[in-house]
Amino acid sequence: MKNAVLIAGPTASGKSAMALDLAAKLNGAIINADSMQVYAGLRLLTARPSEQEERSVPHHLYGHVDPAEDYSTGIWLREVMALFDEDRIEGRRPIFVGGTGLYFRALTEGLSEMPEIPQSVRDRWRYHLLEDGVAKLHAILLRRDPVAAMRIRNTDSQRIVRALEVLDASGRSILEWQAMRGEPLVDMSSARAGVIEVPRELLVPRIDRRLDRMVEEGAIPEVEAFLALGIGEAQPAMKAIGVREFGEVISGVATIDSALERAKIATRQYAKRQATWFRHQLGNRWKRVGNAA
Repeated sequence: MKNAVLIAGPTASGKSAMALDLAAKLNGAIINADSMQVYAGLRLLTARPSEQEERSVPHHLYGHVDPAEDYSTGIWLREVMALFDEDRIEGRRPIFVGGTGLYFRALTEGLSEMPEIPQSVRDRWRYHLLEDGVAKLHAILLRRDPVAAMRIRNTDSQRIVRALEVLDASGRSILEWQAMRGEPLVDMSSARAGVIEVPRELLVPRIDRRLDRMVEEGAIPEVEAFLALGIGEAQPAMKAIGVREFGEVISGVATIDSALERAKIATRQYAKRQATWFRHQLGNRWKRVGNAA
């Protein structure tokens, strides 16, 4: 894929606004590269583009996944390929925008083939996650695959479970599978790739204002409707910041103010992790872009 535009950055850094501006100037089509914005039912909470914004220029891979379904970087990459194989971009310039580093890595470096995971294996490890907790699962991974365990944060439940699933399904470390990379989808020599970097003293107030606005616009009723779907707690969509916090308001165990403050803290921490990942994991073909409005 030649002449693609890639816009990465932490939450609330202005990525979507930049993508809309470029799409209008370049006859572009915007393609989601955020792992939470793929899910239906969480437009406000995941800061998906508004319906009006989605109508203004073509948007793809937003809000199209049932939150009860399993979804992965591999599925996302196949869906991106299908957009082009089926000519759904219609000659427009592809503009990828989001905050999920692994999606951008898959685009630009290729994605490792992974073994098929039997549903019984997947269900077993998700059951253990709910029953035993992430710390115990990390300890199991540390014993069975110490090198992989040392590369995964001991609180990263999704990656820990994935590593254990792969080990059980194939008998091989996830690191061995990851070493066998596929072909990149994007030609970086012709791409425009930028990481938005916003000083923390500017980003934190933006995050706080965004969360305040989410609540004003109906984030709590959105979470109430989302929780009414009865999605399993181990599903990735349930990890969206605000689901747990505002869910406690709905159940009566927390006030709106306390839940909002905890959601703000969690979002600031998440933005810091995103910025650190982009700073250290993306190569020198990526331009560091200053403050975005």
